[in-house]
Amino acid sequence: MNDGTNPKIDILDLDMKELSAWLTAQGIKPFHAKQIFKWVFCSQEDTFSGMTDLSKALRSSLDQWFFISRLTSVKTEYSSDGTRKYLLQLKDGHHIETVLIPESDHYTLCISTQVGCAQGCRFCLTASGGFIRNLSRAEIIAQVRDVQKDLSRDAPRLTNIVIMGMGEPLANYRNVVSAINTLVDGDFGLKFSSRRLTLSTVGLVPRLYDLGRDTAVNLAVSLNATDNKTRDMLMPVNRNYPVEKLIEACRTYPLKPRRRITFEYILIKGVNDGVEDAHRLAKLLRPIKAKINLIPFNEHEGCDFQRPEESVILKFQDILANNNFTAMIRYSKGGDISAACGQLRARLKKADFKLSDA
Repeated sequence: MNDGTNPKIDILDLDMKELSAWLTAQGIKPFHAKQIFKWVFCSQEDTFSGMTDLSKALRSSLDQWFFISRLTSVKTEYSSDGTRKYLLQLKDGHHIETVLIPESDHYTLCISTQVGCAQGCRFCLTASGGFIRNLSRAEIIAQVRDVQKDLSRDAPRLTNIVIMGMGEPLANYRNVVSAINTLVDGDFGLKFSSRRLTLSTVGLVPRLYDLGRDTAVNLAVSLNATDNKTRDMLMPVNRNYPVEKLIEACRTYPLKPRRRITFEYILIKGVNDGVEDAHRLAKLLRPIKAKINLIPFNEHEGCDFQRPEESVILKFQDILANNNFTAMIRYSKGGDISAACGQLRARLKKADFKLSDA
């Protein structure tokens, strides 16, 4: 029993095996872990007193040992296209962003894995604020759990998760994989299909095989250039894991049947949007089961890069299509709000809005 000398444990930070072992050590039957997690994830219960199929004595003990976390919503911005951008405060006062994106008949949620980012990509607003810390397993899961609760009962279902918000997921590997396991747990977790979870990485090559071994999520790789000189300039990670090593790791990645790797390619005017870039990209990805998301650069304050003309974007897509690639143009949603990842957090730092606006 907690004697008051130790703080309570966030129960979202424990997986099923860990909670079962913890209960066993207290002389409690481990099957209660399944009951507890069913309440937390399936019923969105926030108090142990509300877990009515547990004994009063056990509920009282759980309340002394654990708490069930929620993130603090500081501000939510609503776009005319239905996109919602949440600025969330963590227990230590730091902030992250989570974005809810409307699709034709469902929602996709883009979640963060770090406060800030250490990768230093020149086109990314999050990177400009530097790296502060990894998110815990609980903080990753809470983004999904909290947004689910925020959705009205008659709203389209939240079915898709993309792990490509603030931070580099593979740099927080243990917590991210643990969170994924709970997201896809169909009995005592959040019940998402692994086919509807996508993890995006800048290409931390040593972790790619681990991800394919440890999860069944979809892989997206932020490529953005076809030669090392350009990618070095855009993405410092390329100096450690150059294009050739990254492509070889993708070629040997343990893909699940009927899956393809998505390559994200941010089109930047005069940098990587030329006809020769498109032909090099097609040649580079030919050995891989791949599809390509072309993302016109989302211009933001503090960055000199520009978005290409629409005709340039369409020409780039045509070259890839003529080389038998599926190449989709992904236009940014939420253009009338803080659309760039990290922009809402950056505005908070500049005090462009007050916390009372939340």
